Amino acid sequence: MTWAVLSLLAGIVLAGIGGELFLRGVLSGARWLRIPSAVAAATLGAFATSSPEVFVSTIAALKGNPEIGLGDATGSNVVNIALILALALLIKPMQSARSAIKLDFLTALGATAAVGVLSIDGIVSRLDGLLLISAFLAWMTLHIRAALAHRATAAAPEDIGKLRSILESAAGLLLLILAGMLVVSGATTVATAFGVPAFLIGVTLVAIGTSMPELATTLIALWRGHDDVGVATLLGSNVFNALFIIGLTALIAPITVTGAGLWIALGAATLAVLLTWPGPSGKLGRARGVVLILIYATSMSMLAVFAGAH
Repeated sequence: MTWAVLSLLAGIVLAGIGGELFLRGVLSGARWLRIPSAVAAATLGAFATSSPEVFVSTIAALKGNPEIGLGDATGSNVVNIALILALALLIKPMQSARSAIKLDFLTALGATAAVGVLSIDGIVSRLDGLLLISAFLAWMTLHIRAALAHRATAAAPEDIGKLRSILESAAGLLLLILAGMLVVSGATTVATAFGVPAFLIGVTLVAIGTSMPELATTLIALWRGHDDVGVATLLGSNVFNALFIIGLTALIAPITVTGAGLWIALGAATLAVLLTWPGPSGKLGRARGVVLILIYATSMSMLAVFAGAH
């Protein structure tokens, strides 16, 4: 138990250090690439922070358990918005321009719906996976075109250490992944000792652990005043999880869909993403944070009841 508590504390400390390094790397990278910071966060940042989900899903699919990848990706999408964004908003209201998140907002909704439609027949096939990957590439293409258009009109950047930016991003990401592993290990041990059911450990602690990069990045971005980076990272990560990770998992091994768990997660993720659309002033207030927390708590309760029924 002592080791588990130390593991938790170490994970929290490493998450803070890694989040700071990773955010600095992404922001400086956006400057020398001459692209908006929100675009860098939604693409490069989201790609990097979703790397734990890629690892977990790929290994699970190669071992013949692709359903784990589906569960981790959809569960992480609920955590990203309904828990992480909620915590950020409860700490401090955020500003998010509609124009900056429109593409990612619409794609996140469409991606969630696509996973649901492709799962209706009870299986996410390799063809379905190819369709999801194709949609992901289309989303990336739109972002690249927008970034190139912005780059053409942006002023030349100041002398920024490119190598330092890359090293900070890589070091920060490694620390975030390690932090997630430590949090999962420590929290699982503590939860088991107190008799928490295994299913609840999986859908809460494991999903939170693999979402540790998004959690740390969002909170550090909020603290540093880069609200647009935090929101863009979360929406981009949701798109990445739904389209790329589930698509890749299905390409490796078709995913069998059973029970109500997927539909609960997809429903919660859809409601949560809808609440990321800011008002005319661009403000996301604490009231939304409260609603998001309620969505997260309700979805976890429903999953717990569902697990208990089996």
